[in-house]
Amino acid sequence: MEIGVEDEIVDMSTLPPSNGSMMMASRNAYFRNRFSEIDIEVEDSNINQNGPLPIFLKFEDVEYKVRNSQLGSDNPVKVMVTKVSTRHAVEEDRYTRILKGITGSIGPGEILALMGPSGSGKTTLLRVIGGRLLDNTKGKITYNDVKYTPAVKRRIGFVTQEDILFPQLTVEETLVFSAFLRLPTSMTKQEKYAKVETTVKELGLERCRHTKIGGGYLKGISGGERKRTSIGYEILVDPSLLLLDEPTSGLDSTAANKLLVTLQGLAKAGRTIISTIHQPSSRIFHMFDKLLLISEGYPIYYGAARETMEYFSSLRFNPEIAMNPAEFLLDLATGQVNDISIPTDIFEDQEPTHDPSKSVIKYLQLKYKTLLEPREKENHRGVSAPENLQLAIQVKKEWTLSWLDQFVILSKRTYRARCKDYFDKLRLIQSLGVALLLGLLWWKSSTNTEAQLRDQVGLAFYICIFWTSSCLFGAIYVFPFEKYYLIKERKADMYRLSVYYICSTLCDMVAHVCYPTFFFIIVYFMAGFKRTVACFFLTLFVVLLIAITSQGAGEMFGAAVMSIKRAGMAASLVLMLFLLTGGYYVQHIPKFMQWLKYLSFMYYGFRLLLKVQYSGDELYDCESKGGCRPLQSSPQFATVNLKGGLKEVWVLASMAICFRLFAYLWLRRRIDV
Repeated sequence: MEIGVEDEIVDMSTLPPSNGSMMMASRNAYFRNRFSEIDIEVEDSNINQNGPLPIFLKFEDVEYKVRNSQLGSDNPVKVMVTKVSTRHAVEEDRYTRILKGITGSIGPGEILALMGPSGSGKTTLLRVIGGRLLDNTKGKITYNDVKYTPAVKRRIGFVTQEDILFPQLTVEETLVFSAFLRLPTSMTKQEKYAKVETTVKELGLERCRHTKIGGGYLKGISGGERKRTSIGYEILVDPSLLLLDEPTSGLDSTAANKLLVTLQGLAKAGRTIISTIHQPSSRIFHMFDKLLLISEGYPIYYGAARETMEYFSSLRFNPEIAMNPAEFLLDLATGQVNDISIPTDIFEDQEPTHDPSKSVIKYLQLKYKTLLEPREKENHRGVSAPENLQLAIQVKKEWTLSWLDQFVILSKRTYRARCKDYFDKLRLIQSLGVALLLGLLWWKSSTNTEAQLRDQVGLAFYICIFWTSSCLFGAIYVFPFEKYYLIKERKADMYRLSVYYICSTLCDMVAHVCYPTFFFIIVYFMAGFKRTVACFFLTLFVVLLIAITSQGAGEMFGAAVMSIKRAGMAASLVLMLFLLTGGYYVQHIPKFMQWLKYLSFMYYGFRLLLKVQYSGDELYDCESKGGCRPLQSSPQFATVNLKGGLKEVWVLASMAICFRLFAYLWLRRRIDV
C-alpha cells in the first residue's frame, strides 16, 4: 500500500480500543502498523508539500533548568556555599530545575493535553518541544526519530497564549498576508487565496472575515474568533506538529468547546497536536486523546485521557463527591485532597510538622516512576518511524520568498497596519494648529533690528525642537510596540529582518515627510522668511533632513531599549541633551563639554537652517546709530560662519544612515537570539 505524505490521514475512529495496562502497548502497536503501511518517495529537489507530513513525537527524560540570577558573584549565600560544597554542588545551586524528567509520545491524529497547576512547567515543556528553548535542556526529543533541526522547525506551528495579531488588520487580511509571506513560491496567487478561503471556512470565520482584529481601545472580533484566527495563521502552512498554549484561556464554555471541535478536525487531517490546558470542563476534557499531568515539574500521569480516573482509582484515590475530572486531577497535582479519599499508608512515616500535600505529590510521582514510565520507555524502544518518514522530515520545507517579494508584501502589510497612525486626525490637527499658532506669533517677522532678528532665529530653533521631538518620540516606540509581533514572525522564519526594518523605516517616513511639509508651507509664508524659490526649497529640505535624522535616532534608541517604559525615558533624556547643545541657549560651551554638541544632530540642523536662510553679507539694523551692519556681525551668528558652506548636510545625512545601521544591529541583537 502506497500513501503519499500529503494524503496520510489518521482516523481516530479506527484506533484500537485501549483497556487497562495494555492501553499504551496497543496504541503504539497501532502506530507501528500504520508506519509500516506508509511508503513515501522522498526526493530532495521535489517533495509535494500540500499537506501535513505525519509526525510521531517522542520525548524522554526531558529536563530544563534556568539560572538563578539572584545568586550573583558577591552574594553571601553563594560565598558560603562555595566554601562548604563541591564544585558540582555550587553549579547545581546556580540553577532551578523547571522540568524534572518527563517522558511521553504522541502520533498523527491525536491531541495531547498538558495539564497541571500554574507554574508546574506546562508551557516550558511546550516551548522545549517546539524548539523555542534549546539551552539548559536535557533529555531526548525526536520527530519521526530525528532530532530537532531547522527543517523540523518549519513543520511546527506554535500558537501562543496571547493572540499576537495586528489590531488594525481584518481577519482576512491577517491570513492573506501570512499566506503570501509563508506559502511556497510554487503556488500561484489564486492558489494562495484559495488556501485562505479554505482555512476561513474550516475555522468558521466567515462571519467576521472583514472585521478588524481589534484590541485595546479598538473594537474588534471576539476572543474565540481571535483564537481561531491565531490557529488559522499557523495552519495555513500545514504544520505537521501544532502546539497551542492555553488555547481556551479567556473563552466561555461554548467558545472553548467549538475550538476543541476545530482542533479535533485538524488532528483527523493527519496533524499531531499538543495543547496546554488549565482547568477544562468535563466535556472538553474527554475530547483529548492523551493526557500528561505535571506537578512541580514532575509527571504524575501519562496515558489516555479517558482512563485517568481508572488509573488513580487503582491507586486508591477516589473523589468523595461529584467532581469534574480535571478538577480532581488538579487537586491531586497540588496535593489538595479535600473531598478525596486517599490510601492511608501515605502518611505512615510522616513527621507531624510535615506538609501532607508534599507527601501526596511524592507518592504520585513514585507511582508514575514505577508503573507508567518504564512501560512508556519500553514502547519508545519498540516503535520507530520508517526510514522514508525520517528522510522526509529532514527535507527543508522551502517557502521563503525572494528579498524583493518579501519587501513588496511586507510594505503593504506595514502600511495597512499603521495607516491609521499615519493619518491620525489629532496628529494632523496638532501639526497644522502649531503651524498656525507660530505663524500668528511671528506674523511677517523681519530682520530689520537686532531684536527682530533674534526673534526670527528663535523661531528657526523652535522648528528644530518641534520636529526633532515629534519624530524622535514617534519612532522610538515603534519597535518596543511591535516587539512581540516581530519575535513571533521571526521564529516562524516568515521574512528576513532586513526586509522588516527597511519596510518599517520607509513606511514611517511617509508621515515624517508629509506632516513637516504641510507645517512648513504654512509657517514659512506667515512668518516672513526669505521669499525666494531656492531659499524655500532649501529650508524645507533642511527641515525634512532634521525630521528623517530624528526618526533614525528614535529607531536606534527604541531598538536599544526595547521597552515602552524605558523608551520614553530615553527619548526625554536624549531630547534634553540635544536641546541644550543645539547652539541657541548656550553658544559658548566650555571646552571640556564641547564634545556633546558634536553628537547633537539638532546642533547641525540649526546651523544649517541659519546658513540657508541668511546671508553673511546681507545688511540689517540700518536705522541704528551705527548704521547698517552685515548679518554676520550679529551676536546671533557669533559661532556660525554663514559663508562656511553646507557641510552640515553631509554630517546629518551620515548621522541618519549611521543611526539606522545601529538600529538594525541592535534590533538583530534583541530579536534574533
